[in-house]
Order: sequence, then C-alpha cells, then structure tokens
Amino acid sequence: MKLIIASNNAHKIREIKQILKGKFDPILSLREAGIDHETIEDGMTFIENARKKAKEIAVLSGCPALADDSGICVDALDGAPGVFSARFSGGHGNDEDNNDLLLEKLDGVTDRGAHYTCAMVVAYPDGHTVECEGYLYGSIGYERIGTGGFGYDPLFFPEGSARTLAEYTEDEKNAISHRGNALATLLTLLEAEE
Repeated sequence: MKLIIASNNAHKIREIKQILKGKFDPILSLREAGIDHETIEDGMTFIENARKKAKEIAVLSGCPALADDSGICVDALDGAPGVFSARFSGGHGNDEDNNDLLLEKLDGVTDRGAHYTCAMVVAYPDGHTVECEGYLYGSIGYERIGTGGFGYDPLFFPEGSARTLAEYTEDEKNAISHRGNALATLLTLLEAEE
C-alpha cells in the first residue's frame, strides 16, 4: 500500500522511511508524489497539527498519508518552544537561530530538563485516522556538541547519556528517539487494525 509522508523535510523523511520500510510500499515524500501543498500549522497541540497535515494530504492524494508534528518542550520555559519549535526564532527551520535563542533564554538557568514530543497521524481518504505520540526525555546542554542529527539535537542530552543526540548514529537515534517511539506505537496500532 502506498503511503505519502506529508513533509519535504529530508531528515524526517529518511528517519520515517528507515523505520517503516516493509510496512508500506512505496513510501513517498510530498515532492516524490508530485504534491505541492503547504499546510498552515495553526493547531495548539502537536496532534492537532499532525492530524490537519495528514488529512489534507490524504484528501489531495487519494491514498493514506502520514504526518508528524514534533518539537522540544523545555521545563523552565513552561513547555516552550513546543509547537513553535521549528519557528522559535521567527523564521521556519533555522536550526542555528533556534538553538541560539534557546541558549539565550536558558542563560543562568540550572533546571534544564526537557523532552522531545512527536505526534504521528496516518489519515486515510475516508477520514479515518490512526494517532499516537512518542517522547524522549533528557536535558538541554550549555553549548552545541556533535554534528549529526538536526534541530535541537546538538543541545539535547537524552536521560542517562553523556552524549547529545547530535553525537548518535542514525540507527542509535532511531532506536530511542521521540519519532522512533511514535512510529513503533503507530506500527502496533496499524497492525491491530489489519
């Protein structure tokens, strides 16, 4: 069964394809499916944004669509940047500026607890959805470390780890990540529906 990933984020697409390979065939990004569509992410929760994206693409494509919305929630910032993670510094997807702003806001703060959240939704053309969330708990460091990953990975230390996510291999990250956890739950839910 064909699946459209409601994203053009190369990092996300690679992670999702790696984890879901064998479950759907083919798995296509919006670009690969020839779909030029941008969903306005105006939800107040990760699940609202993911649901909206997935439903729009399922209707446009006529086949199942998977969307995620994810971000980092920092305890000392009352859960911010949360759903605004990708556009925390104003623009969309500027990792450097977003990381700079997070470090600035946490200057002098010792409680640096945080977690990544990933909401995952598969929507079908008939309107039916399968939804879940995954989490990865840890803390924010004081400087960027590592060159892998994307987003806030160079600042994020998973619980019990002396390495940031940017120091993990792709396989190591997928095994523990919020997206990996959400996809594992999603697979279980999809299999229960078969």
